[in-house]
Amino acid sequence: MRHLHTHIKRIRPLDQMAMGLASIRQSQLAKPPASMGMLEDLAVQMAGISGKVENRIQQRRVIVLCADHGVTAEGISMAPRSVTAAQAVNMTRGGTGMSALARHFGAEVQVVDVGIASEYSCPEILNRRIMRGTHNFAVQPAMTRESAVEAILTGIELAELARDDGMDIIGVGEMGIGNSTSASAVLAALTRTPADLVLGCSREVSGAALSKRERTIRRALERCRLDPNDPIDILAKVGGLDLAAMCGVYLGAAEHRLPVVIDGFVSAVAALCAARLCPTAVKYMFPSHAAEEPGYHVAAEQLGIDPCLDLHMRLGEGAGCVLAFEIIAAACAAMCGMATFEEASIDDSYLDDVREDSRFVYSLEA
Repeated sequence: MRHLHTHIKRIRPLDQMAMGLASIRQSQLAKPPASMGMLEDLAVQMAGISGKVENRIQQRRVIVLCADHGVTAEGISMAPRSVTAAQAVNMTRGGTGMSALARHFGAEVQVVDVGIASEYSCPEILNRRIMRGTHNFAVQPAMTRESAVEAILTGIELAELARDDGMDIIGVGEMGIGNSTSASAVLAALTRTPADLVLGCSREVSGAALSKRERTIRRALERCRLDPNDPIDILAKVGGLDLAAMCGVYLGAAEHRLPVVIDGFVSAVAALCAARLCPTAVKYMFPSHAAEEPGYHVAAEQLGIDPCLDLHMRLGEGAGCVLAFEIIAAACAAMCGMATFEEASIDDSYLDDVREDSRFVYSLEA
C-alpha cells in the first residue's frame, strides 16, 4: 500500500499556464469563438496534460486487461468462461471488433493477462497474471486486498511502459466473461446505487439472468457491508483483476502526464475507482462514447465527464477508445494547423462583443 500511495502522491494538477495560453490561441484562430465546440475543449485539456499549447497525437495504444470472474459460477453469463482466453488470443490476431478498428486507424493493441483462468498458447499476450481468475464473490471475497493492490500496481506499470514506448495517448479496454456483473457490483458499492439501477441493457442475457445478477449483487453487498470510501476494499471483495488493473492504468497515466481514454461501462467503473483514490486523475481522462448500459451513465455523472460520441455501442474491449483517439487527434490538428486572424489578414474586431459574452469564456478549472 505504501508503494501505491507513492505513485498517487506524484499525480499533479493540470498545467494552468499551458491551458491559459491554449485558450488564448483558440480565441485567436480564424473562426467564430467556440465554433468548434468540444474539439476546442479537448485541445485545451491536452495542453494542460502535456504542458504544451500545440500537441500531436500519433502513437496510440489500447491496453486491454483480460481476466476471468468467479461469479460466473452463479450462472449470470450466457458465455462460458473459456471465451475470455479465446477472445484475448483473437485480439492479438486482429479478429475482434476493437482490433479491427485499431488496425484500420493504425492504433497499437496491447493485450494483457492479469487473471485468465483457462490455458492458452499465445506469446503475443503480455503475461502479468496475478491469479487464475477471481473467486466467486457471491460466497467469498473475489480476492485479497493484497491481490487488488498488486493488480493496480500492474496497471500503473503498464501506463509507465506506454510512456517509455513513446505513446502520445492510451485507451483502457477489457476482456473478461462476467466483468459487467463485477463492475455493476463495484459501482453499486461506490455510489450506494441499487443494483437494479446499474444493471440492464444486455441483449445477450435473458430477463431471468438479469434478475439473478441483481440478486447476486444485492446479497454480496449486504454480506460485505462495503465502505464507499474504500475503493480498494470494494475491488477486492466484489471486483475483478481486470477492473483493478484498469484502475491502475488510469492512475499511472495521470502520474506520467499521459492522456488516457475511457471506453464503455466497465472502463468507466474502473475510472471511477481511480478517481476515488485520486480525484485529480480525472483531469487526465477523456471519455469516448456513451455506452448503452444504465450503469455507464451513473459512473459518467459521478466522474463529471461528457462523452463525445453516442453510437449505441456496448462492445467493450476498448473499441470506443480507438474512435476517440481520432477525435482527439483532430482537435489537436485544428489547434496546430489553423491560421490565426492575423496570419489570415482578417480584422477580427467584429467579434469583440461576442468574446465578452461569458458563454464563450473557457473554464480553466483543473
